Amino acid sequence: MEMILLYPEEVLSKEFYERDPEIVAKELLGKRMIRKLDKNSLEGVIVETEAYYGVYDPASRAYRGIKNYNKPMRKETGRAFIYNVHKYWMFNIVAHKPNRIGAVLIRAVEPTRGIEVMKKNRPVKKLFNLTNGPGKLTVALKINKDLNEVQVTSRESEIVIANNKMEFEIGSSHRMGIRKDLERKLRFFIKGNKFVSR
Repeated sequence: MEMILLYPEEVLSKEFYERDPEIVAKELLGKRMIRKLDKNSLEGVIVETEAYYGVYDPASRAYRGIKNYNKPMRKETGRAFIYNVHKYWMFNIVAHKPNRIGAVLIRAVEPTRGIEVMKKNRPVKKLFNLTNGPGKLTVALKINKDLNEVQVTSRESEIVIANNKMEFEIGSSHRMGIRKDLERKLRFFIKGNKFVSR
Protein backbone atom coordinates (compact mmCIF):
# COMPACT_ATOMS: atom_id res chain seq x y z
CA MET A 1 0.00 0.00 0.00
CA GLU A 2 1.41 3.38 -1.00
CA MET A 3 2.12 5.85 1.79
CA ILE A 4 0.06 9.04 1.71
CA LEU A 5 2.05 12.19 0.97
CA LEU A 6 0.75 15.27 2.80
CA TYR A 7 1.42 18.92 2.07
CA PRO A 8 2.20 21.08 5.14
CA GLU A 9 -1.03 23.06 4.78
CA GLU A 10 -3.10 19.86 4.94
CA VAL A 11 -1.99 18.97 8.46
CA LEU A 12 -3.86 20.71 11.29
CA SER A 13 -1.53 23.07 13.13
CA LYS A 14 -0.75 23.29 16.82
CA GLU A 15 -2.79 26.52 16.90
CA PHE A 16 -5.89 24.57 15.82
CA TYR A 17 -5.79 22.82 19.20
CA GLU A 18 -5.06 25.95 21.27
CA ARG A 19 -8.75 26.62 21.82
CA ASP A 20 -11.62 25.50 24.00
CA PRO A 21 -11.86 21.66 23.81
CA GLU A 22 -15.55 21.92 22.88
CA ILE A 23 -14.73 23.97 19.77
CA VAL A 24 -11.89 21.65 18.82
CA ALA A 25 -14.09 18.56 19.30
CA LYS A 26 -16.71 19.96 16.91
CA GLU A 27 -14.18 21.05 14.29
CA LEU A 28 -12.33 17.73 14.31
CA LEU A 29 -15.44 16.11 12.85
CA GLY A 30 -14.94 15.38 9.17
CA LYS A 31 -11.15 15.64 9.40
CA ARG A 32 -8.84 12.85 8.21
CA MET A 33 -7.06 10.72 10.78
CA ILE A 34 -4.02 9.02 9.27
CA ARG A 35 -2.05 6.28 11.00
CA LYS A 36 1.29 5.45 9.40
CA LEU A 37 2.01 1.81 10.18
CA ASP A 38 5.10 0.21 8.66
CA LYS A 39 4.66 0.94 4.93
CA ASN A 40 0.92 1.32 5.20
CA SER A 41 -1.35 4.34 5.57
CA LEU A 42 -4.50 3.59 7.52
CA GLU A 43 -6.99 6.41 7.16
CA GLY A 44 -10.43 7.31 8.39
CA VAL A 45 -12.75 10.30 8.69
CA ILE A 46 -13.40 11.40 12.27
CA VAL A 47 -17.14 11.03 12.90
CA GLU A 48 -17.44 11.24 16.69
CA THR A 49 -15.58 13.12 19.45
CA GLU A 50 -15.89 14.14 23.09
CA ALA A 51 -14.44 17.20 24.84
CA TYR A 52 -12.82 17.01 28.29
CA TYR A 53 -11.61 19.70 30.68
CA GLY A 54 -9.59 19.89 33.90
CA VAL A 55 -10.15 19.53 37.63
CA TYR A 56 -13.76 20.80 37.58
CA ASP A 57 -14.86 18.21 34.99
CA PRO A 58 -16.02 15.05 36.83
CA ALA A 59 -15.58 12.89 33.73
CA SER A 60 -12.05 14.10 32.98
CA ARG A 61 -8.86 12.15 33.63
CA ALA A 62 -7.65 15.34 35.32
CA TYR A 63 -10.61 15.61 37.71
CA ARG A 64 -8.64 14.60 40.82
CA GLY A 65 -5.70 16.78 39.92
CA ILE A 66 -2.67 16.51 37.68
CA LYS A 67 -0.71 13.33 38.27
CA ASN A 68 2.07 11.67 36.33
CA TYR A 69 -0.16 9.74 33.88
CA ASN A 70 -2.42 12.69 32.98
CA LYS A 71 0.29 15.36 32.71
CA PRO A 72 -0.09 15.56 28.90
CA MET A 73 -3.51 17.20 29.36
CA ARG A 74 -1.88 20.41 30.57
CA LYS A 75 1.15 20.30 28.29
CA GLU A 76 1.69 21.26 24.66
CA THR A 77 -1.41 21.11 22.47
CA GLY A 78 -1.58 18.89 19.42
CA ARG A 79 -0.02 15.90 21.15
CA ALA A 80 -1.59 12.49 21.69
CA PHE A 81 -2.84 11.60 25.18
CA ILE A 82 -3.36 7.84 25.43
CA TYR A 83 -4.67 5.97 28.46
CA ASN A 84 -6.27 2.59 29.17
CA VAL A 85 -9.90 1.82 30.01
CA HIS A 86 -11.11 -1.78 30.39
CA LYS A 87 -8.06 -3.14 28.53
CA TYR A 88 -8.57 -0.74 25.59
CA TRP A 89 -6.45 2.27 24.71
CA MET A 90 -8.23 5.62 24.37
CA PHE A 91 -6.79 8.05 21.81
CA ASN A 92 -7.11 11.74 22.72
CA ILE A 93 -5.52 14.89 21.38
CA VAL A 94 -4.45 17.55 23.88
CA ALA A 95 -6.51 20.69 23.27
CA HIS A 96 -6.93 23.71 25.51
CA LYS A 97 -6.47 27.45 25.78
CA PRO A 98 -3.06 28.66 27.02
CA ASN A 99 -2.29 27.59 30.61
CA ARG A 100 -5.45 25.48 30.80
CA ILE A 101 -6.15 21.72 30.82
CA GLY A 102 -8.05 19.72 28.22
CA ALA A 103 -8.22 17.05 25.55
CA VAL A 104 -10.53 15.65 22.88
CA LEU A 105 -11.30 11.94 22.72
CA ILE A 106 -11.64 10.49 19.24
CA ARG A 107 -14.60 8.13 19.67
CA ALA A 108 -15.12 6.83 16.13
CA VAL A 109 -13.85 7.08 12.56
CA GLU A 110 -15.20 5.98 9.21
CA PRO A 111 -12.42 3.88 7.62
CA THR A 112 -11.48 5.02 4.12
CA ARG A 113 -8.02 3.59 3.40
CA GLY A 114 -6.09 0.53 4.51
CA ILE A 115 -9.28 -1.26 5.51
CA GLU A 116 -7.86 -4.75 4.87
CA VAL A 117 -4.95 -4.04 7.22
CA MET A 118 -7.40 -2.73 9.83
CA LYS A 119 -9.41 -5.95 9.52
CA LYS A 120 -6.29 -8.01 10.15
CA ASN A 121 -5.67 -5.98 13.29
CA ARG A 122 -9.31 -6.30 14.37
CA PRO A 123 -11.23 -9.04 12.51
CA VAL A 124 -14.93 -8.24 12.11
CA LYS A 125 -17.65 -9.43 9.76
CA LYS A 126 -19.40 -6.09 9.31
CA LEU A 127 -17.39 -3.05 8.27
CA PHE A 128 -19.38 -0.61 10.41
CA ASN A 129 -18.23 -2.53 13.51
CA LEU A 130 -14.55 -2.00 12.68
CA THR A 131 -13.91 1.46 14.14
CA ASN A 132 -17.23 2.59 15.65
CA GLY A 133 -15.95 3.09 19.17
CA PRO A 134 -12.86 4.49 20.93
CA GLY A 135 -11.43 1.08 21.88
CA LYS A 136 -12.30 -0.46 18.53
CA LEU A 137 -10.51 2.19 16.50
CA THR A 138 -7.29 1.96 18.52
CA VAL A 139 -7.16 -1.81 17.97
CA ALA A 140 -7.86 -1.44 14.22
CA LEU A 141 -5.24 1.30 13.87
CA LYS A 142 -2.72 -0.33 16.24
CA ILE A 143 -2.59 2.63 18.61
CA ASN A 144 -1.19 1.99 22.08
CA LYS A 145 0.73 3.64 24.92
CA ASP A 146 3.91 3.70 22.80
CA LEU A 147 2.37 6.60 20.87
CA ASN A 148 1.55 8.66 23.95
CA GLU A 149 2.53 12.33 23.49
CA VAL A 150 3.36 11.91 19.79
CA GLN A 151 2.91 15.24 17.99
CA VAL A 152 0.00 14.90 15.52
CA THR A 153 0.74 18.28 13.90
CA SER A 154 3.86 17.03 12.09
CA ARG A 155 3.78 15.36 8.68
CA GLU A 156 6.48 12.99 9.95
CA SER A 157 4.36 11.73 12.85
CA GLU A 158 2.98 8.19 13.07
CA ILE A 159 -0.46 9.76 13.56
CA VAL A 160 -1.56 12.84 11.64
CA ILE A 161 -4.81 14.80 11.55
CA ALA A 162 -5.38 16.47 8.18
CA ASN A 163 -7.91 18.81 6.65
CA ASN A 164 -10.81 17.47 4.64
CA LYS A 165 -13.70 19.05 2.75
CA MET A 166 -17.13 17.60 3.36
CA GLU A 167 -20.56 18.78 4.39
CA PHE A 168 -22.50 17.30 7.29
CA GLU A 169 -24.79 18.11 10.19
CA ILE A 170 -23.46 17.92 13.75
CA GLY A 171 -25.37 16.14 16.49
CA SER A 172 -24.59 16.33 20.21
CA SER A 173 -25.33 14.53 23.45
CA HIS A 174 -23.91 14.02 26.90
CA ARG A 175 -20.70 12.01 27.00
CA MET A 176 -21.02 8.23 27.05
CA GLY A 177 -20.06 5.63 29.63
CA ILE A 178 -19.48 8.00 32.54
CA ARG A 179 -21.07 8.30 35.98
CA LYS A 180 -21.02 12.08 36.40
CA ASP A 181 -21.16 14.65 33.63
CA LEU A 182 -21.23 18.40 33.20
CA GLU A 183 -24.54 20.00 32.27
CA ARG A 184 -23.18 20.83 28.80
CA LYS A 185 -23.44 18.32 25.98
CA LEU A 186 -19.85 17.56 25.05
CA ARG A 187 -20.17 14.56 22.73
CA PHE A 188 -20.36 15.47 19.05
CA PHE A 189 -20.99 13.34 16.00
CA ILE A 190 -21.85 13.45 12.32
CA LYS A 191 -25.59 12.89 12.08
CA GLY A 192 -26.63 9.83 10.09
CA ASN A 193 -23.12 8.33 9.87
CA LYS A 194 -23.28 4.58 10.51
CA PHE A 195 -19.78 4.52 12.06
CA VAL A 196 -20.86 6.60 15.06
CA SER A 197 -20.76 4.43 18.21
CA ARG A 198 -23.96 3.07 19.62
